[in-house]
Amino acid sequence: MRFPSIKGFDEEAFNKYLKNTGWLMFGKILSLIVNLAIAKYLGPASFGDLSFVIALVAITGAIGALGLDTFIIREIINDPSKKDEILGTSLWLRLGTNALLIPITLLVYIIYHHFSAQPGTTLTLLVALIAFTSLFKSFNVIDAYFQSQVQAKYVVQVQNVVTILSAIIKITILLLKLPLLYIVFAYFFDALILAIGLIIVYQAKVGNISGWVFNKERASSLLRQSYPLILSAAMVSIYMKIDIVMLKTVGSVAVGIYSAAANISEAWLFMPVAIVTSVFPAIINARKTDLERYHKRLKNLYDLLVYISLPVAILISFFANDITHLIYADKFNGAGAMLSIHIWSGIFIFLGSASSQYLIAEGYIKISFYRTALGAIVNIVLNFWLIPKYAGVGASIATLIACFVTAFSILFIPKTRPQGIMMLKSLFLVSLFQKIVRR
Repeated sequence: MRFPSIKGFDEEAFNKYLKNTGWLMFGKILSLIVNLAIAKYLGPASFGDLSFVIALVAITGAIGALGLDTFIIREIINDPSKKDEILGTSLWLRLGTNALLIPITLLVYIIYHHFSAQPGTTLTLLVALIAFTSLFKSFNVIDAYFQSQVQAKYVVQVQNVVTILSAIIKITILLLKLPLLYIVFAYFFDALILAIGLIIVYQAKVGNISGWVFNKERASSLLRQSYPLILSAAMVSIYMKIDIVMLKTVGSVAVGIYSAAANISEAWLFMPVAIVTSVFPAIINARKTDLERYHKRLKNLYDLLVYISLPVAILISFFANDITHLIYADKFNGAGAMLSIHIWSGIFIFLGSASSQYLIAEGYIKISFYRTALGAIVNIVLNFWLIPKYAGVGASIATLIACFVTAFSILFIPKTRPQGIMMLKSLFLVSLFQKIVRR
């Protein structure tokens, strides 16, 4: 999809963006390779335990960021002289929240473990270690600062160094054939060295963080602005991770096999974010000057995302068993069937990613939240019904239906219905068939 040039377009800035995106893709691919190796090494039961712990902490810790990033960026841009106050207040808010979430997460796990149909071995230590990493993630306020200064390259450099170090450490653990606990320590170490790296680059490029201060009035202002995003983050986390947590009632092996399939299915989901982020400035520019062009570009974007995701879904669903066997050998029998279903969720995630940007551009923030909440509810209800009957296959079906409902729920709202119809036309390749007929 090619867009006309934009007035005032900074080609040098765009090239920098592409370079940063390329490095981020490198990091994602390297992390994927390592995760697949970890899954194969651990086998279904242990990998299921690891996946469960990560999913549980992701759900309970979703509010730890407090939805502050957008507001940190905006506040620093509006009042750069107060950056130490803004960053210090944000950091202490996050540290305090994440410190409270550690015992809450442990309590949730203990209750869940007690009432689980198949309690199995306790994972309390693993949950504690992964939960503790949220404290280190509080220092991501530094990332928000560099974004406000259009200097994200420094954060990307730190992330890439951490990704490479992490890969070396985890592969060494696998080669030494160490148990699961060491891999969990590696995740703990990842978060720690990322926090240290961010502090080092901030102090090298900006100044000492000892100058950061906490301000009660600023804290109150930030929380009043961000609370809708806190709820939204919680809904997104539940929507994305609840299937793994609920599947644990069937057993760790079921979780491991499902997670192994989901790892492959979700490996390329960074692509819609990269594509949408790249082209959406041109779409927003058209909205300001030419509404017809704006809607045409949205249609082209939806078409492009379907043209990319549909062939991949078809190809992988046909060869799912061969792909899982090639990657995991015979350790995850049954993952192929789950992959052949789960991969179709990508189409709706692609379309949902693009339409989310449309909702933000139009100021429909509440609609964006409601549809995510609806997706989470649908996923939970279907998992309650399907997991006891079909285990991981049931979770895959629930995820697919929830993704479809989330993406196309805008059809039921009058002011967003035209956008939903546009997405449906893209899904059924209407534009492509029209071009064929015209020829």
